Amino acid sequence: MTLTLYNTLTRRQEPFETVEPGKVKMYYCGVTVYDYCHLGHARACIVWDVIRRYLQFIGYEVRYIQNFTDIDDKILNRARVENSSMEAVADRFIKAYFEDMARLGIKEADEYPRATHTMNGIQRLIHELENKGFAYPSDGDVYYAVRQFAEYGKLSGRKLEDMQAGKSDRVNVEDPEYQKKKDPFDFALWKAARPGEPAWESPWGAGRPGWHIECSAMVRDRLGDTIDIHAGGADLIFPHHENEIAQSEAVTGKPLARYWLHNGMVKVDGEKMSKSLGNFITIRELLDRGVDPMAVRLFVLTAQYRTPIDFTDEAIAAATNGWHTIKEGLLFGYQYGKKLGWELEEGENSPIENSDVERFQEIVNNDFNFPGGLTVLFELAKELRREGHILVHEGKTETSPDKLKHQWQTLVTLAGVLGLEAEIEAEPDKNNGLSDAEIEAKIQQRQEARQGKNFAESDRIRDELQAEGITLIDSRDGTRWHRN
Repeated sequence: MTLTLYNTLTRRQEPFETVEPGKVKMYYCGVTVYDYCHLGHARACIVWDVIRRYLQFIGYEVRYIQNFTDIDDKILNRARVENSSMEAVADRFIKAYFEDMARLGIKEADEYPRATHTMNGIQRLIHELENKGFAYPSDGDVYYAVRQFAEYGKLSGRKLEDMQAGKSDRVNVEDPEYQKKKDPFDFALWKAARPGEPAWESPWGAGRPGWHIECSAMVRDRLGDTIDIHAGGADLIFPHHENEIAQSEAVTGKPLARYWLHNGMVKVDGEKMSKSLGNFITIRELLDRGVDPMAVRLFVLTAQYRTPIDFTDEAIAAATNGWHTIKEGLLFGYQYGKKLGWELEEGENSPIENSDVERFQEIVNNDFNFPGGLTVLFELAKELRREGHILVHEGKTETSPDKLKHQWQTLVTLAGVLGLEAEIEAEPDKNNGLSDAEIEAKIQQRQEARQGKNFAESDRIRDELQAEGITLIDSRDGTRWHRN
């Protein structure tokens, strides 16, 4: 069961082979922190979170780095509007990022480098590019000479000649930045300081880095010259990731990443999400509406990660229903385990091996096919739910308790790989609902009332228990009950 991935760089699916056996170096181009995270960020962060979890599940040691872009025109513009500072805006939205991701069950990365904390690495990389003839200074700016890198365009498949034909009528020759460039395709590595903006001293004068060089420097500083997986949204393929390759590989002469993975975009009711269309939805807005975070995760995982997904009310409703099914299965052991004679000890739901786990892995190994893998979870959850209903109504299950325990452990294990976790409600006590003994006593009182043909009292006790979340099931063998 070899893991194969679709590599954007080669445009084909390839067996996954890491630089160092058993270890994965993974970098995800994170967010520019000038606003709250939206549905697009939710999808990307869930996808890479689950891919990281899966790689760990199949035995890899994963070092996962995710950056924050904390110096950018959008951040500076927001700071001006709010009469604040770049640092204050960035810090506020980094804090909000962690709050939102925690609600979605996203595991934290191993490290979160910031562009402003990587200034030495950025300047060192620019200096090396300049020494190798790939960069040139121009009136306080420094530009990358695109035509010097023969392989430019290999990630996106774009050719400079084709782009030049389409770009010629859109170039503003009066633009001061255009006049500084030797070639229209060259892009800024370092930008000269502007009045009122933060700046750092450098060999080229005070200024700040361009966006593309930041990621190249952070990858190199934290993970080395060549990493295994470089991840990001499909909208970053060009120019951001293309420029990263040009910058990094021109200096090192080595591949920046062995595999380039890109998640598809999110649409809202069939249209691109944008503030101008009024369909811009932040993660916290969505969750504050009462949408279950696990339903959001399930919604994301029901689509192949490279394809676009459409966020609609119907889609989130379907994901919510699906989550309820899986949640019932996950809670099965805690609701019925004692009745089935299980002893739930520490480590009982640790990773296990069986045909369901093997089938799940075989499916997901095909380019992280999580939608296919979910079918295994739904099968297990539905079977456990069915057995739970049988147990409630008939007092016993059709399947042996040992086999049910094995199925439940499998579901918990696989759901954990996908980050799907159900909250376990505390056992009721005298200060929190009725105890089992109190419930049994009331059932006995109700039985006595029925035998005395006091049906009003019998109904009153049944309604009282129902209000406490206790459902009674009468049968020829007596009365059984369960907590709702």
